[in-house]
Amino acid sequence: MKYILVTGGVISGIGKGIIASSIGTILKSCGLRVTAIKIDPYINIDAGTFSPYEHGEVFVLNDGGEVDLDLGNYERFLDINLYKDNNITTGKIYQHVINKERHGDYLGKTVQVVPHITDAVQEWVMNQAKVPVDDDKKEPQICVIELGGTIGDIEGMPFVEAFRQFQFKAKRENFCNIHVSLVPQPNATGEQKTKPTQNSVRALRGLGLSPDLIVCRSAKPIEMAVKEKISMFCHVEPEQVIFIHDVSSTYRVPILLEEQGILRYFKQRLNLPIDDQPSDLLMKWKKMACRYERLLKVCSIALVGKYTKLSDCYASVFKALEHSALAINYKLDLMYIDSTELERSTEAENSVKYHQAWHKLCKADGILVPGGFGIRGTEGKLRAISWARTKKKPFLGVCLGMQLAVVEFARNCLNWEDANSTEFDPDTKHPVV
Repeated sequence: MKYILVTGGVISGIGKGIIASSIGTILKSCGLRVTAIKIDPYINIDAGTFSPYEHGEVFVLNDGGEVDLDLGNYERFLDINLYKDNNITTGKIYQHVINKERHGDYLGKTVQVVPHITDAVQEWVMNQAKVPVDDDKKEPQICVIELGGTIGDIEGMPFVEAFRQFQFKAKRENFCNIHVSLVPQPNATGEQKTKPTQNSVRALRGLGLSPDLIVCRSAKPIEMAVKEKISMFCHVEPEQVIFIHDVSSTYRVPILLEEQGILRYFKQRLNLPIDDQPSDLLMKWKKMACRYERLLKVCSIALVGKYTKLSDCYASVFKALEHSALAINYKLDLMYIDSTELERSTEAENSVKYHQAWHKLCKADGILVPGGFGIRGTEGKLRAISWARTKKKPFLGVCLGMQLAVVEFARNCLNWEDANSTEFDPDTKHPVV
């Protein structure tokens, strides 16, 4: 088994999930069987109790596991089915160790972070890496592990220490570390700065892990002089520094990685039985990414929800719409509308916001009302649904959106004025849901 650990520096949310997914995609395109593990250092057992504003949407796996949305990226990019144990959290690890301690498995020893927690992490990774995730049910050959958070975070320390030990257990030819860092470009000077990356790599080395590849994230393409500077100060060869700038589609990232020779590097570093040339699968991927960028016709969809300040809150809805649009050669224009802004109370308080929200809704080609929780914003959703029905606009209600569509029809077409879902009014005379 080969292990590729992806760590992040400078800021969280830098794109480690997309980098990890893209690396897996490139290796899978060479005929290798790939699995993925996401480590989240928070103490929650899983993502099921999070507000969407904390970590974006919860991704639900086939076995019912409620996990971080990065596992959704892995499944989409790699075409695999993961399990709840592919998402490791601090809460799960500590719960596992405490249960063993209560059971007496440690024979009266003092249970400590090192070696008991770190051993539990390594054991979990080795066991889960062997679980088949493809349809052919064969054991994977490569496991891509993403360590969430940022190097230096206090809650991530036990995991970093676990992998410091693990690199020797797995042997050098079976383990490599990719460090994803930020190269900021302040507007005042327009110069790309390498100091955050230097400090981040120094912190990683101080904790006992040495990066094999440094992936530099930036808003614009990075200049060659910056690459040479990072290579010199971070003690790696220039070909071990990879640049990934912001692109119009995340599906372009595997191509950027492949163009910078990442396949050649992995072949030599991990002694992989693959060709240097990209396969047909990667060529298909390249065609899809190019097609995505050349789309001219636009389809605008209004997403009427109440967690619209963070687009990750509706990640699966966005991805489903994006893939649907791509399938019929349209570019998706997704307009997020806060449902509370469509309500009469907003018209009284802030008429500009109210009219802007309605203007967006009116110009959309279709309206989608996604799931949600609680009564806040439901009046705005009902008004959007009513407008879609009366104006014959294509409409899709998902979860709560579907419930409210039933409520709206019952109230306005069947004249059951108090019709409701029992989620909001358990005593309604017309419990339509």
